[in-house]
Amino acid sequence: MTAPADLHVNHRSLEGRRAIITGGTTGIGRSIAVLLAAGGAKVYICGHDAGHLEDALVCIRAVGDGDGMVTELADPDKVRAFFDAGEAYLGGFDITVINASIAAGGLTQMDEDALRYAIAVNFTAYLLSAHHAAHRMTPIGDLILIGSLSAHILGPSSTVYAGIKSGIAGFAEALRRELGPKGIRVSLIEPGKVGSNMQYPDVPDEKQREMIAAEQMLRGEDIAAGVEFLLTQPTRTVIQQLVIVPRALEGNSDTAHPSRSC
Repeated sequence: MTAPADLHVNHRSLEGRRAIITGGTTGIGRSIAVLLAAGGAKVYICGHDAGHLEDALVCIRAVGDGDGMVTELADPDKVRAFFDAGEAYLGGFDITVINASIAAGGLTQMDEDALRYAIAVNFTAYLLSAHHAAHRMTPIGDLILIGSLSAHILGPSSTVYAGIKSGIAGFAEALRRELGPKGIRVSLIEPGKVGSNMQYPDVPDEKQREMIAAEQMLRGEDIAAGVEFLLTQPTRTVIQQLVIVPRALEGNSDTAHPSRSC
């Protein structure tokens, strides 16, 4: 007969864990940072804007422990500097969430500078961040990449963004096989439409609130809950891919960032 203890999954606790989160000052990343801090993890985040960083740290420190810095991940040297600072603050880390990204449109809708910048932030910085994480994280560690359902639902105005996110999906699959034997679990989360300023100007704030109320759009906290689920699974398992979409608008492709509220 099965013992009662065997009927329950042995969940990992977030207590005492240490997390580096790119793009943690707004949106999805901010929601993730606050939720992990509330669960007992110590977090280190980055973002573009000093005001957003200050606001995020107020929310994080209201529930837990964390710090961060303003930086530009399009610069490879600054990616390294961010991981150096995070590793020093945390005293080592066993969680990395690679999340920072910007909107990008169709190839012919973007000038060359904008295209280069989108690639630098959304793709090159992802790979460089994973490279630093793979060489620094303590096992059993978790590396989570925030992708997008746009990788699979394609349109003429999403060529650059969809192409990059498709690349991230393939990278995550191969990286999982590379790092798994080394004690690092690699997971990919692909959200559908999430309320944020990335929806502007097509979907203004009032419309976003209506869509969220109608369960046609996600909040950043929904993605954070998915991250928590991945991180708390037993070390013998890895959730390879998690797709999160609005229940009433299943299959929507856009991923973005939610409001800045705590």
